[in-house]
Amino acid sequence: MSTFAKRERLLLADLLEAEGPDAPTLCEGWTTRDLAAHVVVRERRPDAAGGIVIKPLAARLERVMAEFTDKPYEELIQLIRTGPPRFSPFALKQVEEMSNTVEFYVHTEDVRRARPDWTPRELDPVFQDALWSRLERTARLMGRTAPTGLVLRRPDGQTAVAHRGTPVVTVTGEPSELLLFLYGRQNAAEVELDGDKEAITKLHEAKQLGI
Repeated sequence: MSTFAKRERLLLADLLEAEGPDAPTLCEGWTTRDLAAHVVVRERRPDAAGGIVIKPLAARLERVMAEFTDKPYEELIQLIRTGPPRFSPFALKQVEEMSNTVEFYVHTEDVRRARPDWTPRELDPVFQDALWSRLERTARLMGRTAPTGLVLRRPDGQTAVAHRGTPVVTVTGEPSELLLFLYGRQNAAEVELDGDKEAITKLHEAKQLGI
């Protein structure tokens, strides 16, 4: 496993364990148990995980999710800690590097920021750069359904176009916060939005951002 993916995996597992199975998350309708089951299914049941983005597979995903949600919570956490089995695409180093660093960072924040007393993590610049690199590669995919033009901007001025259109809204923040915004966690992301007032409102309320 990559250094960042492994670190975020273990942070997520520890946090899920500490919060228990019934804590809230930023994922609408999901408790920590549901989130843990999602992480395990995504890595261990590729035959069902496709239902996350492929509608004809959604019913199968729902059945498999129910099966894993019924497992002991401690077992789910242990499966997260041990990582994907060898047959999983996520066992490939490059896939792990590209996909799980972001996946586990976002889901860790889904748990942390559901608390009323949460505070931002202090992330080192190397990790922020790694998140920005991934954001640059996926921005247009994740922002494809934005209701306005959308530009992501780092505090140092670097930008990435997530969606072409007018009017344009520029979202400024650290890469970690921009990721959360683009992955549909607009209300929890610490960012600044600049542009047409009505467009900003539409973007902030958009429920279709992310996959």
